[in-house]
Amino acid sequence: MKAIANFDFSPQSPDIQETPCNILIVDDEERIREAYRHLLAGEGRIIEECGSGNEALRRLDHRDIDVLILDLMLPDINGLEIMEWMLHQHVPTAVVVFSGDESIDSAIRALRHGAFEFIRKHGDPQELIDTVDRVLRRRRVEREHALMTVRLEQSERLHRFLVEQSPDIIYTLDKDGAFIFVNGRVQALLGYTREELLGKHYSMIVYPDDLEHARFAFNERRIGDRASTNVEIRLQTKNQGVRHFENRTIVAILSAQGIYATNEEPASRHFMGTSGVARDITDRKKAEETIAFQAFHDLLTGLPNRILFKDRLGVALKQAKRKNKRVGVMFIDIDRFKLVNDTYGHHEGDELLKCFAQRSRSCLRSGDTLARQGGDEFTVLLPDLGDGEDASVIAAKMLAELRQPFKIAGVDFFTTVSIGIALYPDNGKTPEMLLRNADIAMYQIKGRGKNGYLHYAPEMHSGQSMRLTLEGDLRQALESGDQFELYYQPQISFSQRRTIGMEALIRWHHPRHGLMMPDTFIPLAEDTGMIVALGEWVVDRALCQLASWRSRGFTSLQLAINLSPKELERGDLPERILQRLDAYAIPAAALDIEITENLLMNDAEKNISMVKQLRNCGLRVSIDDFGTRYSSLNYLRRFPIHSIKIDQSFVRDLNPDKHSSTSIIHAIACIARSFDLRILAEGVETEAQRQMLSGLACDEMQGFLFSRPLAAEAFEGFLTGGCFPALDREQIL
Repeated sequence: MKAIANFDFSPQSPDIQETPCNILIVDDEERIREAYRHLLAGEGRIIEECGSGNEALRRLDHRDIDVLILDLMLPDINGLEIMEWMLHQHVPTAVVVFSGDESIDSAIRALRHGAFEFIRKHGDPQELIDTVDRVLRRRRVEREHALMTVRLEQSERLHRFLVEQSPDIIYTLDKDGAFIFVNGRVQALLGYTREELLGKHYSMIVYPDDLEHARFAFNERRIGDRASTNVEIRLQTKNQGVRHFENRTIVAILSAQGIYATNEEPASRHFMGTSGVARDITDRKKAEETIAFQAFHDLLTGLPNRILFKDRLGVALKQAKRKNKRVGVMFIDIDRFKLVNDTYGHHEGDELLKCFAQRSRSCLRSGDTLARQGGDEFTVLLPDLGDGEDASVIAAKMLAELRQPFKIAGVDFFTTVSIGIALYPDNGKTPEMLLRNADIAMYQIKGRGKNGYLHYAPEMHSGQSMRLTLEGDLRQALESGDQFELYYQPQISFSQRRTIGMEALIRWHHPRHGLMMPDTFIPLAEDTGMIVALGEWVVDRALCQLASWRSRGFTSLQLAINLSPKELERGDLPERILQRLDAYAIPAAALDIEITENLLMNDAEKNISMVKQLRNCGLRVSIDDFGTRYSSLNYLRRFPIHSIKIDQSFVRDLNPDKHSSTSIIHAIACIARSFDLRILAEGVETEAQRQMLSGLACDEMQGFLFSRPLAAEAFEGFLTGGCFPALDREQIL
């Protein structure tokens, strides 16, 4: 604006002075408006508020608002309707849409209605501040231009200045379409000097594919309201030394009208050519394209998302029906992905997902589609399959590719995938059915040990339906709480011929399926997260029963309860257990918490801390099924446990003629003694097993040789009338 100082202003013209900037905030929530007011406050700014659309329309009608901060979701009038009204009424206010409506369509419509910017409410507040600053700077320039136009309306020098300083291309064509004037902006946007264009036809700067469309705007003869406005046309640049060189085009909106020489008689007007303005909207178009891309793609991997995948799958099914072809759908889940997130963090997990996507795409054909469903789940569309086995070939290729390790946090990480496959028309004829059946097949392969692929079979669906039914039944059973029952299996000291404790085992009296063992519903409770509620029920019922037996004199019994890994993830576990112990007046040492051995290896640091908290509360902690998970002796040394239970698989294999199992149990017994741990063998079923265990210095046992798990009443009878009574039997009245 330094050039303005060279102009000789007439004294009658108003002086240029700094005027306040008026900002109007339109939002139906008062606290939001108040937050915006404080956020945007500044010197020289007058900030007003409106809580409804109608109130905003009345205020905007004064035509003195510089910036409108507009929420689209208003109680009476939609924000887009306000923008439409402003467009028709020619209200010269810049609009910044700042909305909680994160729909892609709303963003695109707002930009097309002339919004300067679309900002989401849940984004960075600095983005709103910067946008308003840009708008005000632009308004300031526009205001200065307007003041200059009023002062020097008759000045050719000012006219030239404004034209040359315009951010838009301003041009004039003769009646044949050749340039007779163009401002200097054309060089910044297209790379042409005005001398190169003068006398040349407008087609020189129009992208060839848009020539037919451009002909009507560049040859416009109409004037006034009927003239061409906002016609979108691509213009091509001269060279690559200017903006947008990557595609050598810009996108512009063109407004034009005819130029006439007026004689004394209106009917004798003579057409002389066309004048017009071309505004660069390339950045806005890119923003719209980005919004559209984000609506149909996963931002992390760049893959199609589930919306685009289903659309492509629907198209592929229609084509397959016409061509009598097969279509394959694969549902892929990365095995042990949660371990990466928990161990190395979400950043490394994201890197694994991106590397997995890249390597998986290399296994597919050019016409196949790999999409991300969410989390660590992906889907693959295989159109035009000649044979169902073609999908198996691709799945096997993916498994082979994944045998190469991924680099995670600088170390090699080996991962596998579980792949379910469904085929059209064999396994379904709609996108929903194929995705569902491929998902079912994927979970089947997970249940079989993961790291493989499996085709869908109808019997899988019946199993899945039964699982869903059982899930609902389990949820209802937890709400009522009267379908479960605890059984107790004695733990005995053979040398003392007495019962020293018992393990609480849950049973489910299903209304249709009868008595169900834990193996049939505990995995389901783990998968659905109901295991925490089920665990709380077990702890409360078992402690209530133990309190009853202690009141009858059985005060030396040790109660063992299994806890799920999910229960140990809860930071308030020690407090919750202590609350129940206090409620039933039971000492903490009477409760033995059994955890699985794999907790030694998975997230060891966190679990060591939790076990320490449990021990500090006075509780006993045991490792169940010891010897089956290849425990690290270093972790065993660090875990503050009280005892270990030898897994029944080792006990079952005990044989006088078989040295291996005897050696394993002997080694476990030595480990226990070296760490000063109690040792107990489970699954003892024969006298021969009992004798061998006694010979290996393992005195504490449980198993069918002594008793099966018993209901509470029967277990009390075992304590008083069995071969292994409780130590304080003589105290029973």
